[in-house]
Amino acid sequence: MSKREKQLKAFSELLDIMDKIRTECPWDRKQTLQSLRHLTIEETYELGDAILDNNTDEIKKELGDLMLHIVFYAKIASETHAFDMADVLNGINEKLIHRHPHVFGDFVAESEEDVAKNWEQLKLKEGRKSVLEGVPRSLPAMIKASRIQDKAASAGFDWDAPEQVFEKVQEEIEEFHNEVKNKDQQKIEAEFGDVLFSLINYARFIKVDPESALERTNKKFIERFQYLEKEAAKEGKSLASMSLDEMNVHWEKSKDFFK
Repeated sequence: MSKREKQLKAFSELLDIMDKIRTECPWDRKQTLQSLRHLTIEETYELGDAILDNNTDEIKKELGDLMLHIVFYAKIASETHAFDMADVLNGINEKLIHRHPHVFGDFVAESEEDVAKNWEQLKLKEGRKSVLEGVPRSLPAMIKASRIQDKAASAGFDWDAPEQVFEKVQEEIEEFHNEVKNKDQQKIEAEFGDVLFSLINYARFIKVDPESALERTNKKFIERFQYLEKEAAKEGKSLASMSLDEMNVHWEKSKDFFK
């Protein structure tokens, strides 16, 4: 059996399993498109964690969980004749061929940027009125800002050089600092948002994924803080009873273990 045949056999088996559990399992039988939504979001974040940890065993597991969700949605929809798994796959196949004329057609793309710009132009031809329509409303704000900037840039609305963007970051920080001194809370929040937006834009220019960068920092802080808690406990102390200087000794040591 070839590798492709094994893959098709495994996918066919998953479809058969889905048919059976949808019929025979009380929990699976009860689920709806709406009830699965929050679980799918959770699974997506678990996949994101596994990718950040570069844990291939966990990535494989979480991809399986997401694949199950995709099959589940298609199964539920097939019961009302809305669509089925074949419709899902045929739809993405057709879209991929249409969106890759440089692979399946005569369009010539010299660079990644050419591909991205043509992708957005094709979307507009398909009926979208704005290149920003494809940004999901429910995305977390940082990811949404990054996608907005990517799409705006693909339409030609962009800076010429990273230095210009960094100057904008500095300008926004100065404006934010001025509003902090003025103590106008509404304007402080607005300027803080501008600072974050400009930093995310600068990250795009220097090829940094801001969401991944911040999540790595979150993880690093958690590891260092938990080290601090453990070291304090070894001394029979709680963090609340320690001075900042005492805590800082352990914090600095934590940097040797968690970078």
